[in-house]
Amino acid sequence: MKKLNVAIIGTGFMGRAHSNAWSQLGKFFSIPFEICLKCVAGRDENKTREFAKRWGYEEYTTDWHTLLGRYDVDIICILTPAAEHKEMAIAAMRAGKHVVCEKPCALTWQECEEMAQEARKAGVVTYLNHNYRRVPAVALAKKMIEEGRLGTIYHWKGAYLQEWAIDANIPFKWQFDKEIAGGGTIYDLSSHAVDLARFLVGEPKFVMAMTKTFITERPNRKSNIATHLPQSNTEDDKKMIPVTVDDASFMILEFENGALGNIDSTRFATGRKNCNTFEVYGSKGALCFNFERMNELEFYDNSVPSCGNGYKKILVTGAGYPYSGAWWPAGHSIGYEHPFVHAFYDFVKAIENHSTVTPNFEDGVKIIKVLQAAQKSDKEKRCVSLEEKI
Repeated sequence: MKKLNVAIIGTGFMGRAHSNAWSQLGKFFSIPFEICLKCVAGRDENKTREFAKRWGYEEYTTDWHTLLGRYDVDIICILTPAAEHKEMAIAAMRAGKHVVCEKPCALTWQECEEMAQEARKAGVVTYLNHNYRRVPAVALAKKMIEEGRLGTIYHWKGAYLQEWAIDANIPFKWQFDKEIAGGGTIYDLSSHAVDLARFLVGEPKFVMAMTKTFITERPNRKSNIATHLPQSNTEDDKKMIPVTVDDASFMILEFENGALGNIDSTRFATGRKNCNTFEVYGSKGALCFNFERMNELEFYDNSVPSCGNGYKKILVTGAGYPYSGAWWPAGHSIGYEHPFVHAFYDFVKAIENHSTVTPNFEDGVKIIKVLQAAQKSDKEKRCVSLEEKI
């Protein structure tokens, strides 16, 4: 059996999520490859060495450039902040590597376009990790919409709500720096919501947005500060650093097919941990989903008189539902980590079949263009067309 050798760049939260998914892929899905965790690249040598040992990587390095010339690396996963994605992705593709990239794709849609052009030129498979597409309930929602179960789509209501930044004492991190992150909730959270809206409803045509930064500066504590920023000394620890991204964002969309939509994203939703939710309303029915109950999809069927005024809850864990056959018996829940496995299964199948998988860098162009249009709308206090120069 041919090996697919995987290298990742990054040892944080996504490093663990990706490593777990690659480790599980061949155990639960039938694939024509043996997955080998070949190498992990990180900035801190001790941390990277420990990460490699814990997750079963054969090697580690503190210089991601060394991955490019290795014949024994087939796939490179880029799990760093958005500011680094373009350089790493283009270098990997020019070296003939297939690429998995964390969202958001890059800082600007123009950078994403460069990445997409390089992918076309290199003939490699790229995958942009908007993992929520591959939650079985979301995949089922897509199937039902394509089958016409909702009829004409009128409205999309999306929200991504978290609370982790609400404490003013949380130190400055790279997520609060626009030059590194591209934006706050608009890039971090709304990128997922926009991807789901495009996946389920269609392409946005017009965008209006409003953003707010509630805490405008954060303490500079070197023990918590990102390694991408200059290290501070004891005196600098007392200083405050300006926050240059949004803490919350509201977005209104008009889609090319005539549907209307809204997306609310915030890091200041008290009590919300990871509430990624949407509602889709059509002429024949409606769907509701909340990732905090990720194994459930609610469906209202307007064509069935006996439906009454209530929604039907579909438990998406039984036979016949997307991806469910690989996991547990009906009623046995799956969790956050499983859509990563689903994504890598589809990614590997694309490699096998010399085809493509979505979302990819082409999708990244369209997603970031929506996000930049939202930023422009907020700045200029007006509706922005996606056909404008952004």
